Parts: sequence; C-alpha cells; structure tokens
Amino acid sequence: MPRSLTLRPVARTLAALALAGLSTWALAHGDVTPQAVDTSTLPPLGEDWRPENPYRANDKAIAIGTSAYNQNCARCHGLEAISGGIAPDLRKLDNDCASAKDARRKSACVKEMDDYFAGSVRRGKVRNGAVYMPPFEGILSQEAVWSIKAYLETRREKPL
Repeated sequence: MPRSLTLRPVARTLAALALAGLSTWALAHGDVTPQAVDTSTLPPLGEDWRPENPYRANDKAIAIGTSAYNQNCARCHGLEAISGGIAPDLRKLDNDCASAKDARRKSACVKEMDDYFAGSVRRGKVRNGAVYMPPFEGILSQEAVWSIKAYLETRREKPL
C-alpha cells in the first residue's frame, strides 16, 4: 500500500483530536455573562456613588468581593488577580500609592485609585472603538463593585 494512503487516516484522526481539543478549550472559558452578586448582608450604599471604598478591610465585603471577582473578573484579569497577560494585573492597581511617604498623599492616592477603579468598572474600557473591558454599570451594584475592590486590596503587590 502506498505510504500516502496510510498517513491520511492518521492525519484525519490528528485533525479531529485537535478540533475536539480546541472546542473543549473554548467551552472551558466558561460563561461570559455577568453573574449576579448577592450583597444583601452588606450595609446599603444608596444611589450616589461613593468617591472611595466604604468597605475597605470589611471581612464580609472581602468574602463577597472574592466570589464576585472570581465570577466576573477572573476570566480576563486572572485567578487571584494574577493576570496572564490578557488584561491588567489588578494587584498592581495602586502600587504608586505604596511608595508615598506622606500620609495625606498616600490617602489622596488611594482615593484617586478608588475613583479610577469604580469608573473603569462602571464605564468599561474602549479604545479606537474596540471594547477592552465591558461596562458593568447597571449590572454590578455599587456594593458589588466596592466589595470587589475590597478583595483586590488584599491581593496588593505592594501593601500600603
């Protein structure tokens, strides 16, 4: 039997296995629909967005934020906020604040990063018409956003 005839079934089998592997990988990415976050055990924050994180160092908020992050953010920003390169590594979000020596400057820096974080989550990130991060306003409540930020503060690369 000619050699080319015996290789064709092998090539077809390899192609089928590769296709099956790719489809499994695509399914493993998970549901990209934003997941609801139950914040009913946290103090309600009202309609007006807070300028800084009211749940900082709140253990209950951190637990909720951990789950919310894993359900809504980890697919792009990485498990435990360790980015695999697709999106920014959120452990580094307020690295600049850690090096501030003056307490007032450090506090102002943290407040600015809170505002940046909340704005980014609410409005998303779009550049040249390409969506790099979808907007979550109307999907995640203020309580959910701040609980995620409370969790991320426990994952800082450079503790304050």
